[in-house]
Amino acid sequence: MNKSAEKGLVPELRFPEFQSDGYWCFNELGSKTNKVGSGITPKGGDKNYKSAGVPFVRSQNIGWGDLILENIAFIEEEVHQSFLGTVIKENDVLLNITGASIGRTAIADQRVASGNVNQHVCIIRTKLKELNPVYLCQFILSPNGQQQIDSFQAGGNREGLNFAQIRSFSIPIPPNVEEQQKIADCLSSLDELLSAHNQKLDTLKAHKTGLMQQLFPAEGETVPRLRFPAFRDQSEWVEFKLIDLVDKNVKWSFIGGPFGSNLKSSDYVEKGIRIIQLQNIGDAQFNDTYQIFTSKEKADELLANNIYPGDIIISKMGDPVGRACLIPETHHRYVMCSDGIRLVVNEELHNKYFIYSLINDIKFRSSIERSATGSTRKRIGLDDLKKLTMLVPKLDEQQKIANLFFPVDALIAAQIQKIESLKTHKKGLMQQLFPSIDGDKMDAKAEVGA
Repeated sequence: MNKSAEKGLVPELRFPEFQSDGYWCFNELGSKTNKVGSGITPKGGDKNYKSAGVPFVRSQNIGWGDLILENIAFIEEEVHQSFLGTVIKENDVLLNITGASIGRTAIADQRVASGNVNQHVCIIRTKLKELNPVYLCQFILSPNGQQQIDSFQAGGNREGLNFAQIRSFSIPIPPNVEEQQKIADCLSSLDELLSAHNQKLDTLKAHKTGLMQQLFPAEGETVPRLRFPAFRDQSEWVEFKLIDLVDKNVKWSFIGGPFGSNLKSSDYVEKGIRIIQLQNIGDAQFNDTYQIFTSKEKADELLANNIYPGDIIISKMGDPVGRACLIPETHHRYVMCSDGIRLVVNEELHNKYFIYSLINDIKFRSSIERSATGSTRKRIGLDDLKKLTMLVPKLDEQQKIANLFFPVDALIAAQIQKIESLKTHKKGLMQQLFPSIDGDKMDAKAEVGA
């Protein structure tokens, strides 16, 4: 028996039928696998990718527990035959081992079985009688699993995992595989619920997109396809530059965030004035999950870069570049990051919610994309953004359209909140269902289960 078992390792939450089954133990992943290996990018890279053939799984196809196959690549049978060592089998655990998506993992199903992976994806093939692959996948995705992945990255920079590190990964194992299956089923049922809610969110977003296509003029047109009866006899929509919509009576009403050298990590504090980071600027949605703060003194020093509830913030960088959201009322003021742009609309002439919606419309977003620079990640400057144009009707028609969008956006926001709540619930459940790997338990990493 190993040390972890001697110390009475058990999870905080355990299903009743397994309460008397004894202690868990940590095992090195390598002892419970038949394969830990990766693939190779075919010579010529994406020039070899086809629209049909043998599935070729890349890092972008691996989500947080699910396969993302909308952009799956394919390779020819001849290329596949030269990479037989990277062939996927059903129930393999596919783990991203490099780049920003490191740690994402999913289970291979029949859609990708007999396909291949590239060098950024690791195939983990478990001994099925000893380690349930879904259980392993869920553990890797858990806070404990992600913490362990972080511990392998020097300084937390998450540059990449090697196979030796993956084989040494410490997995908490219950005494029998039936308990693994029960945990896997429990967490997978939450994933199914999350998937259903995500589908509902996609439907709501598609509905909003359809409304925008009908209520905003199409490319080359000056009036929308669908117009409220009260405005059908009114004039065509008028072209404005973005800068023309700004409230010039408000100081710093169209301004970017501070230079990076003016707001550094050394300026962060536990409590104070909230800093809006690039990751907070969602696509027509404020993402509230990432929170950092700076002192009141620093915020006062950067007063020109402060932004307030109800203001519009636009991202200078992708993805996508130029996305915009409204600042929430959670705090009385904020400080923008360097890649944010504050926009205060002149509400005597324009409806703020209408202008915010126009900025997020595909036509204006396309004009931002065309004006942006950069090959890998697009960026747009303040001067280029202010010159971009959009078609705008009179204020009363703006208000009517905004009133139609607002309840749809409220439904979208509520659905996003449901999804975030479910994710938080699952995260908490994972922390209870898997024993923690910290303190003395981390010492058990070198121990292999009996």
